[in-house]
Amino acid sequence: MSFQTGHVGINVTDLSRSRAFYTDAFGLETIGDSSDGPQRFAFLGRGGSVVLTLWEQSRGSFDKNAPGLHHLSFQAESIDAVRAAEERLKKRGVKFLYDGVVPHREGADSGGIFFEDPDGLRLEIFTPTGAKGAAAPAEGPSCGFFG
Repeated sequence: MSFQTGHVGINVTDLSRSRAFYTDAFGLETIGDSSDGPQRFAFLGRGGSVVLTLWEQSRGSFDKNAPGLHHLSFQAESIDAVRAAEERLKKRGVKFLYDGVVPHREGADSGGIFFEDPDGLRLEIFTPTGAKGAAAPAEGPSCGFFG
């Protein structure tokens, strides 16, 4: 038996704000939603396939000290695509965890950008190649421990 990730569900505090963020940051489209009434949600994806579901049923912000999701990672086709996403996110005023593209560890060719969504969830856009030569964070793997 073999399994693969189907989609990821994220609790959010403001559906409209999070939908705008995820569609812009990752180029996702709304596949289905319910944005009226007490139960608000959106299915986001590409080509008819759901990638993320957003559920407006939270208060506060992401708690890195609680058990659960550590971070959500998206693979890009190239380092140029990662840098283009970084520029889009900078224009949105997104909080970045590191300055620019960082390798996954010292000397690695894989790497990307690390940032937070509107509710503080840690996100990554990476590519398997193209980050070699960039300075790695001193505290360990870039996608690992919270600083």
